Amino acid sequence: EQLAEHSDYLETCYLLLYGELPNKAEKDEFVTTVHNHTMVHEQIRTFFNGFRRDAHPMAIMCGVVGALSAFYPDSTDISDSHHRTVAAYRLIAKMPTIAAMSYKFSVGQPFMYPDNSLDYSANFLHMMFGNPCEPSRVSPTIARAMDRIFLLHADHEQNASTSTVRLAGSSQANPFACIAAGIAALWGPSH
Repeated sequence: EQLAEHSDYLETCYLLLYGELPNKAEKDEFVTTVHNHTMVHEQIRTFFNGFRRDAHPMAIMCGVVGALSAFYPDSTDISDSHHRTVAAYRLIAKMPTIAAMSYKFSVGQPFMYPDNSLDYSANFLHMMFGNPCEPSRVSPTIARAMDRIFLLHADHEQNASTSTVRLAGSSQANPFACIAAGIAALWGPSH
């Protein structure tokens, strides 16, 4: 409740990564770093063409997130703390982009590039519902509600997808493959 009232999703991500909320300088640096990683490798755009047009967005998410290890092999060594940090930052930054791309592909609409002038949640909504022919207008109220939804889901404790990520991680699989496994579990109707 305190986080939802006084913090935002990226502060919560920082808290989960480092065990404490950031001060202003730490938050500014974290947000800047996340913003610097919102784009996905341009070849990932063409990767989407390998999916059927009617593919379920979760199937696309699972495949694309798993493929990140092929695009970002410089952050797949889980025994290296720097690799783990870079992979975590990349996942935080790129998941909204990939989720929006998966949705846009499934409905036959063009992809929207991230707009790093927007905050995390507003940028996600821009990529999900924006149109490249028109300027995006994201309601601050809806963006704040989306941010709280992200924040509350970050604090959902141990469930099937979290357990799946941890189990896959225990085999020392790369972080992107572990998250793809979690997406597969999240997709299940019993999650």
